[in-house]
Amino acid sequence: MKQIAKRAALAATTTLALTASLTAVSTTQAFAINTVPCGSSDFLQITVHTTDTGPYDWCLANAGTWDLTGSHTWLHRISTGNNRVQWYGDGRWQPATPIDRNTVYTFPNNPGGVRIDQIRIL
Repeated sequence: MKQIAKRAALAATTTLALTASLTAVSTTQAFAINTVPCGSSDFLQITVHTTDTGPYDWCLANAGTWDLTGSHTWLHRISTGNNRVQWYGDGRWQPATPIDRNTVYTFPNNPGGVRIDQIRIL
């Protein structure tokens, strides 16, 4: 009877260790969007304005979300490069279907035009 209990304990411990190792290996990596020097047309390039200053040109790489909240910011231009992109403004992600790779959008440049609080690379 002791032998059966030992085998059951060993089997349970082995199963637990295997489950833990598979969980650690299969977890997804965190998104790591970051700014990069502009120069390559592969990067996401945006031009934004704020009520204080502007325009600002930003180039971004890698999948993830970049937060622009903190000031009233509006979007003037998006060049997606080799990325699929959406922006968050007016309480929703826009457009509903992400902007495809190698697409350029230019918006009217007026204060409060196309609001942007976040942008994400998918």
